[in-house]
Amino acid sequence: MKTFHCDRCQQLVFFENVRCERCAALLGYVPQSGEISAFEEAGEGLWRRIGAGQPRMPDEAAGSDATAHGALFRQCHNYAVENVCNWMIPADAPDTLCRSCRFTRTIPNLERSENRLYWYRLEAAKRRLLYTLMALNLPVRSRLEDPKRGLAFEFLEDTAEDKKVMTGHNRGVITVNIAEADDAHREQTRSALGEPYRTLLGHFRHETGHYYFDRLVTGRRWLAQFRKLFGDERADYGAALEAHYRDGPSAEWAQSYISAYATMHPWEDWAETWAHYLHIVDTLDTATACGLVLIPERPHEPTLTDRTPVDEASFDDLMARWFPLTYVLNSLNRSLGMPDGYPFTLPPPVIDKLRFVHRVVAASAAAPVASRP
Repeated sequence: MKTFHCDRCQQLVFFENVRCERCAALLGYVPQSGEISAFEEAGEGLWRRIGAGQPRMPDEAAGSDATAHGALFRQCHNYAVENVCNWMIPADAPDTLCRSCRFTRTIPNLERSENRLYWYRLEAAKRRLLYTLMALNLPVRSRLEDPKRGLAFEFLEDTAEDKKVMTGHNRGVITVNIAEADDAHREQTRSALGEPYRTLLGHFRHETGHYYFDRLVTGRRWLAQFRKLFGDERADYGAALEAHYRDGPSAEWAQSYISAYATMHPWEDWAETWAHYLHIVDTLDTATACGLVLIPERPHEPTLTDRTPVDEASFDDLMARWFPLTYVLNSLNRSLGMPDGYPFTLPPPVIDKLRFVHRVVAASAAAPVASRP
């Protein structure tokens, strides 16, 4: 993710900010330019953009002046009323919800006070996911835009009737149990399952892996190579699930898989690898945008000086940068008394799988919009 600044005072701001901490300007994300912008009131519920950006997704722009200085916008309803969003809508657009919020089909029951916080956390993670998918130029359409193949999210909770909500994907609909937005519950689950890592953003990235497998791999030229690397996805999923939770992974699983869960079935191996690819490109993109370089005192130790934009870098370049970055990231976390930020190793078979994901993503991004699956 790139760095963002307040257009009024140039203060560094975060992707989630709604007000500049220095000058108190209202902030909002403008997806047409991929930027956080400062706004000033223009009356009648409108906000005038301060500063201008370059169009990022011309096929998504609602108007030719959406990225210009002085362009008028409205806040997303979930920004102005519900306080769970910070995205803006061009004033001439007919929508009341921003592009991100239109992906959410079901929100939590807000009669329970804690659910509003969970909803905010879920939407924040989803917005980061969408930012990355859009930056990679992947096909990103909601069910409103593409009723047959679009993507939708449902945020549900367990009921008193012992109906358990399973986080998962089903033909473009991603369901997330809102309990995953409860830090204590998520940590308890992570510990009980022996997982080294469990986050909301990780869930979103994993589940979109299933979605993009259907969109980009199933029935396409990639399938034979997929089966060579990941295995035959036609294997019975239910039987694989039962065997995984009954027997667990083999003792040597870490030699070929990114996680123990990835061993369960080729679909899960792909989804876990996809999620880690998104982890890698987003973190490296952030490091590059921040101007991060690593120059240790000893020349033979890992260095990081390559600042090639992630979308222009080769896979080998990404890997060469990832290893030193994660060493420093984990070292910094340990200095703070925190767990490793990236508690994984990447053996050669996993790197081969990540390379395959990179090729699939790059091919999709290079395809003309009209010919995308």
